[in-house]
Amino acid sequence: MKPKRISKDEYYIGIAKEVALRSTCFRRSIGAIIIRDDQIISTGYAGAPRKTRDSFEHGFCLRDKLKIPHGQRYELCRSVHAEQNAIINAARAGVSLLGGDMYIYGKIFGKEEPINAFPCYICKKMIINAGLNRVVCSTEDGKMRAFRVKEWITDWQKGDILDDSHQYG
Repeated sequence: MKPKRISKDEYYIGIAKEVALRSTCFRRSIGAIIIRDDQIISTGYAGAPRKTRDSFEHGFCLRDKLKIPHGQRYELCRSVHAEQNAIINAARAGVSLLGGDMYIYGKIFGKEEPINAFPCYICKKMIINAGLNRVVCSTEDGKMRAFRVKEWITDWQKGDILDDSHQYG
């Protein structure tokens, strides 16, 4: 009997799940990896900028303390999003992302169930400009949802960014 082998998407989303364990956010644990030519070229998790104190070190979430709802006022968050960190880490290493795929896994901090880890507007704009091809996200039903970046571009050419239906928050 031949054992069942997981798909590449399952494999890579599983790695993104492990990366999420490094997150330093009290609200969400998010991990992202970027793959090009079937090779991991970058990873990122939700966390404070390098050499600064994160929410765990402070002992509280600033946005919770200020009673800011989820999906709003990201500029008041100590963390850089996982997607942003994956893109930044590739740039620091001098690695091109053109034609690559991003995998994003997310869950509520302290729980095991996955969430719809769809990128926010800012991350979507960065993903588009980075030249990525596809984004595969964890979903709250334990499955995955794949997006073609060129379809986001087409949707925004026809409509507006505010018409976007698959956005975190």
